[in-house]
Amino acid sequence: MKALFALLACLVFCAPMTAYADIGRDDAVAIAQRTLGGRVLAVDKVQKDGHDAWRVKVLTPQGEVRVLLIDAVSGRQV
Repeated sequence: MKALFALLACLVFCAPMTAYADIGRDDAVAIAQRTLGGRVLAVDKVQKDGHDAWRVKVLTPQGEVRVLLIDAVSGRQV
């Protein structure tokens, strides 16, 4: 019974922690600016292979428009 209680307690306390790992819009903008420099033109939340991602459109210092997909959980470029 104690083991079951410990497992349930862990699930209750650990499950909400994953929500705090999500990368927000401002975080995605900061990642894109560190990666490419330049000015962010647009940010949209999209689905990529069944996962949430941020689509960040950036005008680079060289005048190119580039699009980065940033995983909304890990912050890694997709």
